[in-house]
Amino acid sequence: LHLAFLFAVSLIPFSTEFLAAFITYRIALGVYWLNLLLLGGVLFASWRYAQHAKLLKDEVTTQIRSATERRIVFYQALYALTVLLSVVNTYISIVLLILMQLNSAIAPRVRWLDQV
Repeated sequence: LHLAFLFAVSLIPFSTEFLAAFITYRIALGVYWLNLLLLGGVLFASWRYAQHAKLLKDEVTTQIRSATERRIVFYQALYALTVLLSVVNTYISIVLLILMQLNSAIAPRVRWLDQV
């Protein structure tokens, strides 16, 4: 699973360059999104495997486990919605993708998502 994740990460520069070269093409945005979907799917599978193989520390509660899964699924759904917006305008979709990625990287955890 880790190798599959690293493989998906290694595809990011290519899908990003493809999107940059063909920024107005919906297919380029779709390829980039498929790369993100692959990353999210492998991350979700890795997380599930770690749970079932009992690789997580005892401090990781069931609330943290389910919140982590919800975050992965939530972001994948937002990415899909963003790509659907490319029907209107690819630039809007790209800006939203960038904002979501920045948010997930630097923003504090979303408290309401932990309570769902």
